[in-house]
Amino acid sequence: MTAPLLSIHNVCKRLGGLIVSEDISIDIMPGELQAVIGPNGAGKTTLLNQIGGQLIPDSGTIVFAGLDVTSLPVQARARLGIGRTFQVPKIFPSFAAVDNPAIGALGSRPHAFGFWTPLRNLDDIGPKAVAALDAVGLTDKHLARTELLSHGDRRLVEIATALAGKPRLLLLDEPMAGLGRDESLRMAMLLKALKGGASIVMVEHDMDAVFALADTVTVLAHGRVIASDRPEQIRSNPKVRSSYLGDNDDV
Repeated sequence: MTAPLLSIHNVCKRLGGLIVSEDISIDIMPGELQAVIGPNGAGKTTLLNQIGGQLIPDSGTIVFAGLDVTSLPVQARARLGIGRTFQVPKIFPSFAAVDNPAIGALGSRPHAFGFWTPLRNLDDIGPKAVAALDAVGLTDKHLARTELLSHGDRRLVEIATALAGKPRLLLLDEPMAGLGRDESLRMAMLLKALKGGASIVMVEHDMDAVFALADTVTVLAHGRVIASDRPEQIRSNPKVRSSYLGDNDDV
């Protein structure tokens, strides 16, 4: 039987007096796209932060590829193969688009780099950066200044930056947020193409995208898992419908 790539066991986290994660246990299988949904304040981004290392759980364990990473910092997790994007894209706006994934590719480089050489010109960095941008459909925008790109393209640059580090696990925080219809369709096509490679944990409010793309849907409410199942079971789960999806038969 295939072992999970990521196992979260009984993770708890308090921020001040507020419980934001309570006894969360989730497995992510190799190649799986698991969507995490729930109302605002449910603890979705907090969960991603604990997987990515931006927050350390108060208790519980996070095991990645057989290693306990619960207390490891972000950089160590990135070197192990955990990539991350954010609700607001974290990129370098004044850089050329290709320079962002070039920085992402540094995480997989085994030695230091020369400060006086543009990263894109390094033999082991430039090709990875170009390939990552090509993978997200920005082949013709390598040298465009990132801040001049559309919001949708900036999101793609951030995903390319994560992909350049060759992640085994990709954490996506609301990749559809702020996108227009055409950009959303393009993002959905990209995520579909990425499925089966790196495992993906995706926080998302776009239910059409969730049910079209996810292999498993996990629902959070008040920091707890209230359901985790195949999309068709989640769609018809009475508890999920009453607490989050609503009773609309078109959901």
